[in-house]
Amino acid sequence: MSTNWECFLTAAQRKQPDRVPVALIVDSPWLPGYAGIDTRDYFLFPEKWLQINLDLLKRFPDVVWIPGFWVEFGMAAEPSAFGCRMRFYPDRPPSIEPLVADLEFWQNAAPVNPAEDGLMPLALRLYGHMEERLQAEGLGIRMVAARGPLTAASWLTGITPLMEGMITQPEMVNRLLETVTTSLIRWLEAQLETLKHPEGILLLDDLVGMVSRRTYNNMVEPHLKRLFEHFSGLLRVYHNDTPCPHLLESLSQAGFDVFNFSHEMDIALVKEKMGDRVALMGNVAPLDLGVRGSAEDVYRAGLECLEKAAPGGGMILSFGGGVSPGTPPENIDALVNAAKEWNNRI
Repeated sequence: MSTNWECFLTAAQRKQPDRVPVALIVDSPWLPGYAGIDTRDYFLFPEKWLQINLDLLKRFPDVVWIPGFWVEFGMAAEPSAFGCRMRFYPDRPPSIEPLVADLEFWQNAAPVNPAEDGLMPLALRLYGHMEERLQAEGLGIRMVAARGPLTAASWLTGITPLMEGMITQPEMVNRLLETVTTSLIRWLEAQLETLKHPEGILLLDDLVGMVSRRTYNNMVEPHLKRLFEHFSGLLRVYHNDTPCPHLLESLSQAGFDVFNFSHEMDIALVKEKMGDRVALMGNVAPLDLGVRGSAEDVYRAGLECLEKAAPGGGMILSFGGGVSPGTPPENIDALVNAAKEWNNRI
């Protein structure tokens, strides 16, 4: 029988695996609370970080964790490299203050150097160290991650100036996005170089869902395509949990393999619009059901997603977004049970 990861890869290729996999995006909004530690300690003490991530494999042996063993500081790595101010808290990931709203300021900005700038070199150092540790235990890190071009740019200027600039100063925004995209490619490359056997990347960019189809086609798509095409040959997972039914057909041609999307979009509609070009990873409501619902609620919603989208392959059961803070373990178990029930039927 195929391993969980092999089933995930088969589904990511839009094929029918031995069984429908369950995969979850998990990071510092959920993990420190789940483990009962201070969020700052999760970032600061590598042994605690390692043990928490290892324990996930034991507690949830049927789940594929995306990206898995993620060295991150909330969303701070990318903006920190450009000089943004960060604030750290005991019970949630750090907040980021936009640096300069004036788009003119960013026209001559240079791409970042991941080996020296911000928190990036610390993350790379930890990746390299932990990869050695995990390889010695017969494990390893398969994927790395970055925020996408719009999200990363919004930390530099603020969301409103960026969005307004896309209409009033498109040339300046495009120049900024070129610099940011180059920086993200460098950042992902640097992370991948620390791994023994890299297999994929995760890109997270919810802001893409906030633009019109015309703006997406003219100003966003070129940068997304450039980034995904650069990593052709690797598994490419794209997370965007802002409802964006108007962009589904366009996004299906951006060059990623797996789409993790909003629970507010019917998974049957997403499958219809994206066809066989993209595998689907979703889309049980992460907050209303994942956190606030009962295990039975999650189980029923998981089965409903599978009934709509699993036939024909290319389906990965997940929440419609990352694992939200406060998600009880029993609700993750319910997702796994829904997949097992579906797999027993086929």
